Amino acid sequence: MSFYVMSDIHGMYDKYTAMLKKIRFSDSDMLFVLGDVLDRGSEGMRVLWDMMMFPNIIPILGNHDYMAAQSLRMLMQEVTLESLQKFDKEIMTGLTEWAQTGGMATIEEFKKLDDEERESVLDYLDEFELFDEVEAGGKDFVLVHAGLDNFSPDRPLEDYGLHEVLFHAPDYSKVYFPDKYLVTGHRPTRLEFEGKDFWNADPAGKYKDEIVFTNNHIAIDCGCGYGGRLGALCLDTLETFYV
Repeated sequence: MSFYVMSDIHGMYDKYTAMLKKIRFSDSDMLFVLGDVLDRGSEGMRVLWDMMMFPNIIPILGNHDYMAAQSLRMLMQEVTLESLQKFDKEIMTGLTEWAQTGGMATIEEFKKLDDEERESVLDYLDEFELFDEVEAGGKDFVLVHAGLDNFSPDRPLEDYGLHEVLFHAPDYSKVYFPDKYLVTGHRPTRLEFEGKDFWNADPAGKYKDEIVFTNNHIAIDCGCGYGGRLGALCLDTLETFYV
């Protein structure tokens, strides 16, 4: 049995399935997906649907998955005077922000599902955890999409709220857990560690869309949603894989 982790698939179904083949993912393995399954790419629903078929794929919530779930539930409501009265400026701002950051691709795919399929997808998104902890290869790992904002070494993981783990990348210059690895996605490693304009630059920097190990952190978002690579990590051996 092997433990794997990947993150920020962003609707790239072909890269996702190619990675499953590359790591030879089997029923005896465990895969943790650290969020942002949806948005940007055109096949996020297809990725979700495939993940749903595997009891040994453990989904962890990302900010894009959270925004999608909230927005799609709202868009599915029957338009009535009462429902329209609930649409305030904050809600409209959230919907606009989500649509502009890749949500339109998710909406277009969601529209093609029937009502039962839509409910199944939204119910599955509700099952996503905020974090997980695992021991593999004699090492301990804390798995979360973005980071641990307002961190305190004495603070239980259960005390962190949605925005603290979904939207705030960690400080890679410091060690959070001296005896554990903190594994995160959310920020493409080329952007985080090269300081480049990720959206316009070619991957010519030192890391070249690679998984980065630093200060007991492991950053695994390799820019799949922006034309980069999908990365995966075997927690047992710390071997990296790329598509």
